[in-house]
Amino acid sequence: MKDPTPPMIRPDRYVPSHSAEQSARQFYEAMRLRRSVRMFSEKPVSVEIVERLIQTAHSAPSGANKQPWRFVCVRDRSLKHEIRLAAEAEEREFYGRRAGRAWLADLAPLGTDANKDFLEIAPWLIVVFKLAQADDGSQVYYVNESVGIAVGMLLCAAHHAGLATLTHTPSPMKFLTTILGRPSNERPFLLIPLGYPADNLTVPVAAVVRRPLDEVMVVR
Repeated sequence: MKDPTPPMIRPDRYVPSHSAEQSARQFYEAMRLRRSVRMFSEKPVSVEIVERLIQTAHSAPSGANKQPWRFVCVRDRSLKHEIRLAAEAEEREFYGRRAGRAWLADLAPLGTDANKDFLEIAPWLIVVFKLAQADDGSQVYYVNESVGIAVGMLLCAAHHAGLATLTHTPSPMKFLTTILGRPSNERPFLLIPLGYPADNLTVPVAAVVRRPLDEVMVVR
């Protein structure tokens, strides 16, 4: 009878230079300074840097290791301009008609509006697509969870490299599929402007506030 046990390997293991407690504290101290940024510098970011960020995201766990993601990295000025125009059209609909009063009230302290000039100023736009079906036609599993984890790792990697990001979610986002010529098995998940923060960067005070730990963490 055939042995059903799949082949196994011993994985490489990352060993931090400090204790787990120190390393966790250092990582927290770095990540607590991460901010969603809408003011970007035009300073170039190399393809090599972006490749490393995508490699980091691509190392994320996924359902049945299907890796149901695609990262379309846009630096072409004309494409960025086209994306900005389409995104702003959807945003005008959102702020003018789609969003209810409560939603707009929640957004007011953040100072957001339909103008998205950062989509052209940021050197890169990383458009994350989720795969509704693998490229070979096979089924994929836990797609939103898998892609969400990969995006989180991408944001952390960018911050670690000294870069700024924004998780931008114009809705609906089907225009990204059309503009970027993506196949039918790919669905837009997130639009991430990427670059160095502007020298005169400011962020809304409301965006910095975090709920106390005892409100979000439960130990049983």
